[in-house]
Amino acid sequence: MTPAAIAANRFGIGMRGDATPAADPVAALHQELSQFQPRPAALASVPNRKAAAEALEQLRMATRESKQSASSAAPGPAGAAGNDTARGAARHEVRDLYIDSVGARVNAALQTPTPWLERLVHFWSNHFAVSVDKQPVLAFAGLLEFEAIRPQLLGRFADMLIAVEHHPAMLLYLDQAQSIGQDSVVGQRRSDYGAKQHGLNENLAREILELHTLGVRSGYSQNDVTELARALTGWTVAGLGGNRRRRRGFFAAEPAPGEAFFREPQHEPGARQILGKRYASSGARQSKAVLADLARHRATAQHIATKLAQHFAGDSPSSELVARLSHTFLETDGDLPQLYRTLLEAPECWNSAALKFKSPWDWSLSALRSINLDNVEAKAAAGLLLELGQAVWKPGSPAGYDDLAASWAAPDALVRRVEAGQRIAQRAPRGLDARALAAQVLPGGVSESTSKVLSQAESGPQALALLWASPEFMRR
Repeated sequence: MTPAAIAANRFGIGMRGDATPAADPVAALHQELSQFQPRPAALASVPNRKAAAEALEQLRMATRESKQSASSAAPGPAGAAGNDTARGAARHEVRDLYIDSVGARVNAALQTPTPWLERLVHFWSNHFAVSVDKQPVLAFAGLLEFEAIRPQLLGRFADMLIAVEHHPAMLLYLDQAQSIGQDSVVGQRRSDYGAKQHGLNENLAREILELHTLGVRSGYSQNDVTELARALTGWTVAGLGGNRRRRRGFFAAEPAPGEAFFREPQHEPGARQILGKRYASSGARQSKAVLADLARHRATAQHIATKLAQHFAGDSPSSELVARLSHTFLETDGDLPQLYRTLLEAPECWNSAALKFKSPWDWSLSALRSINLDNVEAKAAAGLLLELGQAVWKPGSPAGYDDLAASWAAPDALVRRVEAGQRIAQRAPRGLDARALAAQVLPGGVSESTSKVLSQAESGPQALALLWASPEFMRR
């Protein structure tokens, strides 16, 4: 691979067929740091938190009414059918919010003038993964990326970490919104009333330590997990049910539906001891103080450095590159642009060998960008990624999607790409020459065998599909 091809495909998300390769690829990538748009035009119509919360609440109410009707001794066929119809409509509304967000994400990537920064958005979104396997997350998953990742992309890691962990999508995904301190006001009153006790939930705390900051086998204990979970109690999401007790003075007035906020009566009082440091009892500030310290921990620097090196320098990056990235992270207090610059200056990232196998997301974007598409219909985009095995914001676990070749290079997965490529080729301009396009989007990187295969294609669309199935295009 030439430097131009590396810049476009390893750092970027695929070169557009109408683009001109930069004369100085490294300088061009550096320049992107001053050109990034946190809120591009493609995201302008994305539904907000209030719309997401209202759709989820409507679904909750419709589901409750449908269950009540089903359990009634004589619900009446018209009433039962009507409730089922209402629940189905509410489900579609929630799913439409997700589909719209997927479309906005794909089109933002197709249109972006800063493809390297766009790749970094996707990297961090997968690092702080949520999954729409959980119904409430359907409405909020895109907003996590748009509101907590994109605005913090050129800031400090600590600011991104705090924004992510207190975002409604993360609070809902890892059950933090329902976590209640045993000795909190709510915990005590529920015990007195004999109500069902939700209790402390450690999901978010565990994933913060294991996945988002320190990494596995980094020295934290079960007690650290529990204490962090206690520090996080009180953070919840407004307008998603459970507000009936406000009329008794149980809770203070809440913000607008869909907003994350700190509900003091749910918070476990007292100081916390985490990783050997004491954190005073300071309400909402307690968890933020813990997160700020985790963000600058040496183990966090090592964990983030390893993941970045693996993403840009191959599945088994050198320990020297990891060490340089970790040093930059610690020396700059997690300044993300400095971390990105270290990547750009690393010779390991400019190795001419094809270091990474493209994930379905990478492959799809690079194919669509190669024929200069600016807009893809949202439902079609979501369906394409689902078919290829990497549905957007649906990794199936908080660990996110794997970033290793073995996860994506199975024969059946490659067959699906060929089939998808044949359909994408139908969107290409009539008469587009696949061989000329190959030289454009893979500058200096097309083998003689691939050129021969393209020349023998029976049609223009078939040649394009063969280009996208070639070894050179499958790797970055």
